[in-house]
Amino acid sequence: MAKNKSQPDENTIKAAVRAARLAAKVSVANRLRRDVAWVVVAVIVAGGVALGGYLLGDALPRAKRSDRTVTVRGVAERDVMADQAVWTLSFSANAANLGAAQAQVDRNAAAIRAFFTSRGFADDALQTTGVNVARETENHQVRYVVRQRLTLRSTDIARVDDAVHHQFDLVRKGVFLEDGSKATFIYTRLNQIKPAMVAQATKDARAAAEQFARDSGSDLGGIRTASQGYFEVTARAGDSSEGWGDADTPFKKVRVVTTVSYILK
Repeated sequence: MAKNKSQPDENTIKAAVRAARLAAKVSVANRLRRDVAWVVVAVIVAGGVALGGYLLGDALPRAKRSDRTVTVRGVAERDVMADQAVWTLSFSANAANLGAAQAQVDRNAAAIRAFFTSRGFADDALQTTGVNVARETENHQVRYVVRQRLTLRSTDIARVDDAVHHQFDLVRKGVFLEDGSKATFIYTRLNQIKPAMVAQATKDARAAAEQFARDSGSDLGGIRTASQGYFEVTARAGDSSEGWGDADTPFKKVRVVTTVSYILK
C-alpha cells in the first residue's frame, strides 16, 4: 500500500515567499549601489578632465605673459679722491770703485730726503726698501753699480700730489730716477660707498624699464632676474692719458653697472 507524500503547510509557503522577496530586494539594492558608485566615479573623472583642461588652457596665456620681459642696465658713477699714496723712488750710481759708487748713491739719497722735507714731510717719512750692488765688466774695465730704493707711504694726498708736480727739482740737483719711480694713488674706501651706488644703479635701471614699458603700452611688473657687475675704479675723465696709468692720479672715478630683467604685464 503506497504512502502519501507530506504537503507543505501554508506557513512554510509564506516564509519561502518572504525570503525570495527579501533576496530580490537585496540584489536590487546592490545593483543600485554599484550604479551610483560608477556614476560618482564618472562625475569625478569628468570634473578632473574639465579642471585640468581649464588649468592647462589658462596656463598658456599666463606662461606667455611671464615670458614678456625687458632687460635693462643701470649705471652709477661717483668721483672720489684717493686716500692712500705710495711713492717708490729708485736711483743708482756707477763708478770704477765701489766706494765712489756708494758715495754718489748716498748723496742722491740725501738730496731726495731733503726734497721731501722741504715739501713738508717728516724726516722719517721715507724708508729704505731695497739696496743692490753689482760688479760689471765692459771693455775689460770693471764698474760697480749701486742701486737703492726709497719708499714714501702717506695719507696726505694733497701733499704727495704737490710733491709729484715738483719732482723735477730732483733732476736739477743731479738725481736721476730710474723707470718705475712713480707715485701710486689708491682708493681703499670702496665698501663704504658700495650700498649707495648699487641702490643708485638699480634705480637707474628701473627708470629705463619704466620708460620702455610706457613706450610699449605695458605695465611694469616685478624683477625676474638681477645681477651686479664689478666695481671699477679708474682715473677721472681728463686725468689720464697715453703713457700714464689710472693709479698715477689721486682723482678717481668709481663705476658700477647692474643688469635687471623686469616682467611686463
